[in-house]
Amino acid sequence: MTDFDALYNTYAPDVFRFAMYLSGNRADAEDITSETFVRAWTAPGPIAMATVKGYLLTIARNLFLHGLRKTSRNVPLDDRMRDSHPGPETEAEMKADYRAIVAELQQLPEIDRAALLMSAFEDMTYDEISRALGISVPAIKMKIHRSRLKLSRIMEAK
Repeated sequence: MTDFDALYNTYAPDVFRFAMYLSGNRADAEDITSETFVRAWTAPGPIAMATVKGYLLTIARNLFLHGLRKTSRNVPLDDRMRDSHPGPETEAEMKADYRAIVAELQQLPEIDRAALLMSAFEDMTYDEISRALGISVPAIKMKIHRSRLKLSRIMEAK
């Protein structure tokens, strides 16, 4: 390669046209053409001048095929596949609701709060809660029922 400018000026239109026919996209053809000449410029060995056009077109074709392999892995997302996580707005609302519930839980008497939490979050039976808190089963049922009603009224008001 004695004169790279002459090589570029001579073969760039041919490489571009070839890349354009392969890709069907002007921007891709320009990228392939530029990358072809970068690779030719940085090639470790000399280019045999009798086969330079074939050499450049081979590089261009390989670059096109490499691009196809890359883009074939990118498939459009199916619109039916939505993110199951709530969006930021929903998440903020949920956090606000959570804070309101926690604040209202703090307003309940400690024994009512303990009974409700043991039932709702610890999946304890009324008998287990009764033994743990030292009060009768009917009293536990009443405390849990009243606590749930209070919390539901608060959530309905929001």
